[in-house]
Amino acid sequence: MGNNAMRAIGQETFGGPEVLRVMEVGRPEPGISEVLVRVHATAVNPTDLWHRSTGGLLGTTVRLGWDVSGVVEEVGLGVTWLRPGDEVFGMPRLPEAAGTYADYVTSPARHLARKPAGLSHVEAAGLGLAGLTAWQAVVDTADVRPGQRVLIHAAAGGVGHLAVQIAKARGAYVIGTARAAKHDLVRGLGADEVIDYTAVGFEDAVADLDVVVDPIGGEYGPRSLSALRPGGILVSLASPAEAYLADVARRQGRRAGFLLVQPDHAGLRSLADLVDRGQLRVVVDAVLPLEEVAEAHERVATGRSAGKVVLAVSRL
Repeated sequence: MGNNAMRAIGQETFGGPEVLRVMEVGRPEPGISEVLVRVHATAVNPTDLWHRSTGGLLGTTVRLGWDVSGVVEEVGLGVTWLRPGDEVFGMPRLPEAAGTYADYVTSPARHLARKPAGLSHVEAAGLGLAGLTAWQAVVDTADVRPGQRVLIHAAAGGVGHLAVQIAKARGAYVIGTARAAKHDLVRGLGADEVIDYTAVGFEDAVADLDVVVDPIGGEYGPRSLSALRPGGILVSLASPAEAYLADVARRQGRRAGFLLVQPDHAGLRSLADLVDRGQLRVVVDAVLPLEEVAEAHERVATGRSAGKVVLAVSRL
């Protein structure tokens, strides 16, 4: 490759993981208020699979990837708080295309934060999108308080395992749903109770909940509403189709809403602070090289990953 060329994962059509391929493209340049980041690692999220197969919210093929951890290579006009050589992590541009499955990516500077020293690039790559989703659900939307009863579905998953820790750091009584094989992991993250959803209906095992965070959707929404106390809130993360639950919840004297995560510099800094205080860690299920992106998508598609599936990008 030439000096201005880089690897990037692209696709020419919608479909399964097999449509993804390594391409040689030109290295981007940072615009006003942007930085160029040399990508050390990026993570695979369910939204990546959705956009790959259907176009997602964008309705068109895109260069996939929204998570990034790496090193600032160049800064654009107007950026004063970052310099070349700074280690950063974040979630650029969502819902617009970011293209972090690549050697380099540009990002608005405020869509990033300094990487916590206690996290490797692989771990930090798994913190941006999933961490902000969990933070915006638990803190910004539900405003979890000490002593509240909080149920986290898919508590060993990418978002769930972070939401458990954030809710616990807020002083909540945390209940998670997970397969029996993952109970030790979820308890180790701070959960006070873990429910094996394959053995019992969670709504039969818990009641009078203040908050439910649901990354699954479907029948989980109505079932979760039935386990809430009057005035409790369900935060759905699964699909825009879950927005209908707001009206259902209102009729029941409860609250519900669908959350679409947004870039958030302050949220990233809050996540980094929790890491620095030893209250948040990122569980990595698997690390694969960029060229094995199709296998990484297949792993995420199973829904059985514990924590995050990460692509190692940098060849340095």
